[in-house]
Formats: sequence, C-alpha cells, structure tokens
Amino acid sequence: MRRREFLGVLSGAMAWPFRALAQQSIPVIGYLSSFPADTNPKFAQAFRQGLNHAGFVEGRNVAIEYRWGGEGRYDRLPMMAADLVGRGVAVLFASPIPAALAAKVQTTTIPIVFAIGSDPVETGLVAG
Repeated sequence: MRRREFLGVLSGAMAWPFRALAQQSIPVIGYLSSFPADTNPKFAQAFRQGLNHAGFVEGRNVAIEYRWGGEGRYDRLPMMAADLVGRGVAVLFASPIPAALAAKVQTTTIPIVFAIGSDPVETGLVAG
C-alpha cells in the first residue's frame, strides 16, 4: 500500500466515529409552562444554566422544545403536553402545578420533572 493510500484510509477511519456521532440524534427535553414566554425568561435561563452545570448544552448535546401557555390559559396545557409527548421527548419538565398535572395525564412512560412550591402528594402529582 502506498503512503498516500494509507493516509487516506487512516484519515477516513479516524473520521468515521465523528460522522457516526453527528448522525445520532440528541435527546430532546420538553419544557411545558403555563406562564407566558415573555414574562418568565429568567426561569428558562436558570433552567438552561442548571442543564449546563450538569453537562448539557442546548443545541450541542441536548435540544429543548418549549411550549408556553399564557396567563390563565390552562386549557391549552393538555394540547401542548400531548404535542410534546407525541414528539417523543426524552423527559418532560413542567411548571407550575397546572402544567405538571397536564403532563402527568399525557404520559406514564416519559419521566416528568416538575418545579412546584407545594406538596406533590397533596396536589396529586405523586402517590402518597
């Protein structure tokens, strides 16, 4: 084998794992909130910061699908939760309680992480 052919084969072999990684899909987090998007950017920013501290960077090794309700628009939450479940997200984040309850109704197989300031057993999110 000539040197040029050897280098071509070697560089192709070295690039293969990177191509395989690029073709793999990254996990998607479903973010469901009953707050309007424009009134709570600090909460979403803190969420992304927490993910960054855990080694997950939006757009690099994790994607986030955001679904924002609207002030008092709890009726939209079941539809938005169903949409996220239908997209096959790896995990659902839901806040506050109405969003978490809507997520709970839509799936029993996708993990749900919620941020609430109340007792989750009392609100019906988890069994006592």
